[in-house]
Amino acid sequence: MIANKYLLLISFLVCSYGIVAYAQDEGEEERVYDYAGENHQCIKCHGHKTFHYYNENLDREFRDRMNPYFIIDSVEYYSSNHWNFSCFDCHSYDYSNFPHPAELRLEPKPGCLDCHGGDDTYEDRSWERIDEEFQKSVHSTKHSEDFTCSMCHNPHSYKINARTNDNIKQTIQYDNGICLSCHADINKYQLIVDFVNPNVLETHAWLPNQALHWQNVRCIECHAEIKEDMLIAHNIQPKEKAVKRCVECHSENSILLASLYKYQVKENRNKLGFFNAAILNNSYIIGANRNYYLNLISLVIFGMVVIVIGIHATIRFIRK
Repeated sequence: MIANKYLLLISFLVCSYGIVAYAQDEGEEERVYDYAGENHQCIKCHGHKTFHYYNENLDREFRDRMNPYFIIDSVEYYSSNHWNFSCFDCHSYDYSNFPHPAELRLEPKPGCLDCHGGDDTYEDRSWERIDEEFQKSVHSTKHSEDFTCSMCHNPHSYKINARTNDNIKQTIQYDNGICLSCHADINKYQLIVDFVNPNVLETHAWLPNQALHWQNVRCIECHAEIKEDMLIAHNIQPKEKAVKRCVECHSENSILLASLYKYQVKENRNKLGFFNAAILNNSYIIGANRNYYLNLISLVIFGMVVIVIGIHATIRFIRK
């Protein structure tokens, strides 16, 4: 038993070192983890593929495999939005007893609005409005209460990706990964539906240069109702309403300017034209990048060519 205590102490120190190292690698300020010690009582089992416990009835130690869906990556958790939460902020304190009472699994889990609803600190995030948009989406209307926020936003690992010119590709990859975590995972997909998970490559066979599109735009750009005053779109549309017209993105009024690139557009958009540096620097969208002066020059050159051809044709006609 003494040896086990030393092992637990060492694993806790290694875990703490990894968390601090992660923050330093990311250039973040060193954080004070108020509940690290308390949470460690949970993570010492749920942070590993195996766990061990003492069976008083048999008077011996047992080692068992942890359910893979209940394994929490401590580094991901302490770099997520909920990094300074106690496990018991969301889970019943009765979980501190082992073995866990079976009836706890039947208790309803808290939703996002249970904490974020009416939160003045993050009023600009419009949590209630996001919930209203979600309630209108196919995720909610087709699957009712079976589809929850946590199915997309894992509370143990989710973190907001700021959209800047430096990490826009990272944001695209992270957000698309949320969609694919269900639409490309048959085990998770069939938690709410009975039919086979559709093949994403086949359903998007009509889309030219699939890989290039998925590297440079998010799924929600084509599959959600975009509103400029919304922080992020949550009203996922039926597949019949998905954007399929190239001109929706490849045009002066590209929908990308109101969604993925709207944060850069405010600073980079040219008042004399619609040359968009934000798009040009990250993914060149043909038809969405123009300049007033270049447009004017090209029109003048084209007009001069037409005039010269017309004069030449007229002279030849008169001579003939």
